[in-house]
Amino acid sequence: MDIQLEKRKGLRPKHYGYIALGALVLFTGWKLLFASSVSTFRTEKERLSIAQVTQGKFDDYITINGSVAPIATIYMDAYEGGRVSEKLIEEGTMVKKGDIILKLENMMLYEQILASESNLALKQNDLRSTKLTFDSRQVEGKRSLATAEYDLQRLKRNYEQNEALYEEELVSKEVYLTAKENYELSKKQHDIVKIQTVQDDELRRTSLTGLDTDLQRMQKTLSMVYERLDHLNVRAPADGQLGFLDAEIGQSIAQGERIGQINVLTDFKIEAEIDEHYIDRIKRDLSATLERNGKEYGLRLRKVYPEVRNGRFKVDLVFTDNKPETIRAGQSYNIKLQLGASNDALLLPKGGFFQSTGGQWVFVVGANEDEAVKRNIRIGKQNSRYYEVLEGLEPGEQVITSNYDSFGTAERIVLK
Repeated sequence: MDIQLEKRKGLRPKHYGYIALGALVLFTGWKLLFASSVSTFRTEKERLSIAQVTQGKFDDYITINGSVAPIATIYMDAYEGGRVSEKLIEEGTMVKKGDIILKLENMMLYEQILASESNLALKQNDLRSTKLTFDSRQVEGKRSLATAEYDLQRLKRNYEQNEALYEEELVSKEVYLTAKENYELSKKQHDIVKIQTVQDDELRRTSLTGLDTDLQRMQKTLSMVYERLDHLNVRAPADGQLGFLDAEIGQSIAQGERIGQINVLTDFKIEAEIDEHYIDRIKRDLSATLERNGKEYGLRLRKVYPEVRNGRFKVDLVFTDNKPETIRAGQSYNIKLQLGASNDALLLPKGGFFQSTGGQWVFVVGANEDEAVKRNIRIGKQNSRYYEVLEGLEPGEQVITSNYDSFGTAERIVLK
């Protein structure tokens, strides 16, 4: 007969082994999960730049490097092409407006001048011949008109006498009619000669006016050709210094080719390049200063060039009052360009981290200084020394400010 055994309640010894094994598996999984969610980079603390966040006054300026240039540069382009026959002034020489720098020669232009002069001479001869012809016709017309008037007056008197004698029956009717017909014919001839004379005068006036206009046009054309001839003498367009001259004797210069420049040295400007990060904040009439031999000189931003090249754009600054006595073109200066008024702000010293993060996050060092954790921040303005922190940091916290490129995708830095 079988005996039914009762099941024991509670944990048996073998259950403890299962529990321990399960706990070990859970712990191992948790460690693996934690390790995969937070990547860690280990480095020596001495190899990093660490700075403290402070509360202070933020000066809204940037420091830029600029070089001195003449206040204006006037370029010289060849009005006429030709071969350089003579070089009168060398580079670096001070010149006056109108000084001849180069002499060119152009055989084709000389031929054009000869052709224009020949055409003008032919036109002048044609005008003289036409004037002589019209003058002759005018004299002949006046002579014919005078003869017609004389014949008209004589025949009119003869007709009136014969008419009176015919009424008294002292002459025959034939004599009377002949006198009348001669008078009427003379009258018609006189009218014809008078009309022809008037027409000849009008034709002379209009023809000579047209010829005079053509002659004046040809004279103007010739004078313009003479001006082109004068342009073979390359002259200084203004007072200043001949900056460069790209021409040698025997060299062929094309029309419109740039051959040199004049630097106007009555004043100076400073040319500088600024990072495109500031392009929205840079505008005309901003103030700036430069320091030279312990003295500050005021500047004004005169021009902003809109074109951006290689992440930078160009500006021109001019002195507002005095300028350094020893200033020369080509000198370099560090300039403090004021962008706005100073204000109280949270300050983070500048560093290479900005190139890696764009200022969107930083590694903040913990209180024990044995690790740094990634934290999102928001940066506002910046000057040559500090970033203005708007969100994400507190005064007294320490931040790794050196470059982050070697950290990869790490979100936690262990400091040794």
